[in-house]
Amino acid sequence: MSRPAEQTAPAQLQTTDSPTVAVEQDLLVEMEADNHWHKYTSQMIDTRFWTVLARLPRLTRLAFGMAWRASARDTVATVVLQVASGLFTAFGLLATQQVLVHLFSSGLTRDKVLAALPSLLVVMAAAVARGGLSTAAGYAQARLKPRVRNAAEVHLLSVTSRVQLSAYDTESYADALDRARNRGLHAVEELVNATIDLLTNTARFTAVAVTLLTIHPLLLPVLIVAALPEGWGAVRAARAEYQASTRWLARARWSWTLGHQLAYRRHAPEVRSYNLRGYLLRRFGLLLDQIQQTELQVAREQTTARVIGGSLAGIGTACVYALLAFLLVEGHLPLAAAVTAVFALQTGGSALRNLIYNVNHVFESGLYVTDVQDTETTTLARQERAGTAAPKAPAEIRLEDVTLTYESADAPALAGVSLTIRRGQTIALVGENGSGKSTLAKILGGLYEPTGGRMLWDDADTSGFSPEAMREHIATISQDFARWPFTAREAVRIGAEPRPVTQADIETSARAAEAHEMILGLPNGYATLLDTSFKGGHDPSQGQWQRLAAARGFHRDAPVIICDEPSAALDPRAEHALFQYLRDGAADRITVLITHRLANVRDADQILVLDHGRVLEHGDHDQLMAADGTYAELFQLQASGYSSERPVA
Repeated sequence: MSRPAEQTAPAQLQTTDSPTVAVEQDLLVEMEADNHWHKYTSQMIDTRFWTVLARLPRLTRLAFGMAWRASARDTVATVVLQVASGLFTAFGLLATQQVLVHLFSSGLTRDKVLAALPSLLVVMAAAVARGGLSTAAGYAQARLKPRVRNAAEVHLLSVTSRVQLSAYDTESYADALDRARNRGLHAVEELVNATIDLLTNTARFTAVAVTLLTIHPLLLPVLIVAALPEGWGAVRAARAEYQASTRWLARARWSWTLGHQLAYRRHAPEVRSYNLRGYLLRRFGLLLDQIQQTELQVAREQTTARVIGGSLAGIGTACVYALLAFLLVEGHLPLAAAVTAVFALQTGGSALRNLIYNVNHVFESGLYVTDVQDTETTTLARQERAGTAAPKAPAEIRLEDVTLTYESADAPALAGVSLTIRRGQTIALVGENGSGKSTLAKILGGLYEPTGGRMLWDDADTSGFSPEAMREHIATISQDFARWPFTAREAVRIGAEPRPVTQADIETSARAAEAHEMILGLPNGYATLLDTSFKGGHDPSQGQWQRLAAARGFHRDAPVIICDEPSAALDPRAEHALFQYLRDGAADRITVLITHRLANVRDADQILVLDHGRVLEHGDHDQLMAADGTYAELFQLQASGYSSERPVA
């Protein structure tokens, strides 16, 4: 479907102090059309209230199930205390009626006041009990709230952290996970809170309903009719905001991103180097203006809904009190009962309006909670397999006609790759960007499973092994390393998790990666926190981070080590130390090396030259140089940079 003509060209923003700024309006339209925070917006807006009521029992069971798993004690306490508070509401209203009966019967005298005193004490006791129970219920609910949120997030992460790595290559899984972690987990907390609020207002309204039926059966249906318009207005106003937010949330997220880039360190050097402050502020201001216009429109729509609902509710309330006056004048209702009814009508009207809003909120939150459940179901179907333990130190790894095609791709990333690596050998993977080197390393590292062919450890097909058990015997050092917000000690130590290690072990690994002296130079040495967003934190340079990543890999002390551009950010001294460590320990392990610096691979036992996922050349350095193929060309091209004679173009 094509866009309307007026949306095909980017909008233009004229400013008084700068050239015209092009605003990517089409991109915003696409972002808003695929907004995971509001996946269910149209369903939420179009669903009729009676349909919502029909789904309420299932959502209520779901909410209490999550609350029960998070804390059975706090769940029971919240329910019991809220119900008890509702009972005391009814008890207090009925006791109030008894007080008024004594006071309003044929003139007020001292004896009548004394006669009303026991009922008055009951009213006071009921009020105190109701207040205490409500406070206790609020405390139990406040305790329950973080437990529900934390339990839901821990459960989701425990499931998703075991998903196959290939799942992240699909747009659908990434989108589902994003929805679940952001809007979905937020909705879990909202669903439980909204359900408890629904229970609270149901208890209050039930107590008032019993009281009104005791006073006169006509008062309850009239109260319901009178309260519905204001409840409708509240729901209408909420849905107006919900619908309108689809028009501004993409802009809001964009503005949050720009604000973060303006405020924090990561982008600060480039913001200043290119003098982007004015440009970014203008873009930021434009987005805020657009958001503000939408918010003002929402405010108008909400005010209209509330005025209509409030006006109709006012007419309904006038009718209720007119009926009350009629019953009183005609003698169908004693004065004491009429005054009690006034109190009950005020309490019941508020409870009923809140009840209608709670029902709407439960339904809205329930829609998004299904995202969490669906993501968990999808993830469980893509869990890494449970298999047998792998050999602790494989003497040989063999690939037979291995192929791998990513789920989101048409062409294979690897096709028909076969090789054999034995303990004590080093194999180097060489090729231009996108040739399949890192993909092959991920298969060897147990991160991906071949979509064709097979991999064997000591003649045993690895498809029967547990990938997690395989990776216990593999150390991977990558250029795409993690920057863990831990101390320097912990950043190295986790390489051997969960094995117990000593400080001496950690320092030995750090020395091998030329990281020990660097760590000692940090403000607190090995106890330095590696994150400047926390007090006392320090931000290492790119090269220092890579040294820590290498130390972490060495600390694993695994029989198989895979190095994917491990020296990309290292200085020459650190790079030399890293490759010297690999050479010194090569006799006891299988080493897989990926690097564009071909001088570091000339001692490898095997060199595979990859091109578009296929093995183009295979041999050692001397054999490949003699073949005068791609490897020889790349090697000579790099070597020329160190020669005193420059090649003629």
